[in-house]
Amino acid sequence: MALILTFLGKGGTGRSTIAIATAKKYAAQGKRVLLLGQDPGPALGILLGVPLTLAPQEISPNLKAVQVQSAPLLERRWDEVKQLEAEYVRTPFFKQIYGQELGVLPGMDSALALNELREYDDSKQYDVIVYDGTGGMDTLRMLGMPEILSWYIRRFRQALVDSDLGKALSPFIQPVVSTVLTVDLSGDNAFQSTKQVDNLLDKGKEALADPNRTAAYLVTTGDASAIATARYLWGSSQQIGLTVGGVIVNQSPITETVAADFDPLTAVAVPAHSDNNWQPLIDALPDFSEAGKAPKPININIAQRQVSLFLPGFDKKEIKLIQSGPEVTIEAGDQRRNILLPPALTGKSVTGAKFLNGYLIVSF
Repeated sequence: MALILTFLGKGGTGRSTIAIATAKKYAAQGKRVLLLGQDPGPALGILLGVPLTLAPQEISPNLKAVQVQSAPLLERRWDEVKQLEAEYVRTPFFKQIYGQELGVLPGMDSALALNELREYDDSKQYDVIVYDGTGGMDTLRMLGMPEILSWYIRRFRQALVDSDLGKALSPFIQPVVSTVLTVDLSGDNAFQSTKQVDNLLDKGKEALADPNRTAAYLVTTGDASAIATARYLWGSSQQIGLTVGGVIVNQSPITETVAADFDPLTAVAVPAHSDNNWQPLIDALPDFSEAGKAPKPININIAQRQVSLFLPGFDKKEIKLIQSGPEVTIEAGDQRRNILLPPALTGKSVTGAKFLNGYLIVSF
């Protein structure tokens, strides 16, 4: 399994430059590195000095780069879906719809990028994958998809299984899911085979929750709006269970104010890169292996009957707590997190909640 690193921050703070420097750092250590860019524009290729394509190409020893482009990916998979539809549905209705037209669906870019990331990780060809995404809420929603999909499956699976529509579409849904997710689903009934999808989602959640597998770093400058954006993304990352390992201050000194804004994270200052010499920037990067020392997004203490969530960047007024059956839902800012309680706390009602030093502490 590869180490997956990504960078969060306001546009223009130098996230892509930091991503390239990180990829170069690991490649120089002999690691097999893939730099995966989601922005369809030419910026990443210009920084690398090589136009990127849909297939990984070697940039330098141990370093490959690839660019995710939604339209061709969707077109290829959509053609496969239409072939399946013609096989299973008496009157096909997808035949007049083209893959490019579906690219306007909200979240489609993120879903495709997440699936590409998963496939490259599963290939075991890489030790490190550096994901250069949008660096904002879209990236967090993408990485949080396994948790969101798991919640919907838990909520609505049985209703779909019992419905006439579900029974009618069952023979068709299974091969479609297999095609879109590129997983092997076997069995006669799609809904009896969804445990494999559950396992896929569980693997995604486990990888996201393990800072030794997946971590994000905040990138900011000394600009007040860049700092505020980074702090907001820090708190939002905790809501999806993503560990933020530290802060990279690009081309600005680390002032007492900046250090206080991101305490207890470690902040490092990095210089501007030169087209001919990336080494000073590479040398200034943080030790990414230390991400596990950062505060965990969530801690469940069964003995004390407490769930603690680290939510920096938010205040008490921005946080809402809802309990529904075996789950507790936390709303903070633009993010919602559904926490499936362990058996020892299942059925226990919330007896209190307090917000202290950036932590929401829920008692049962």
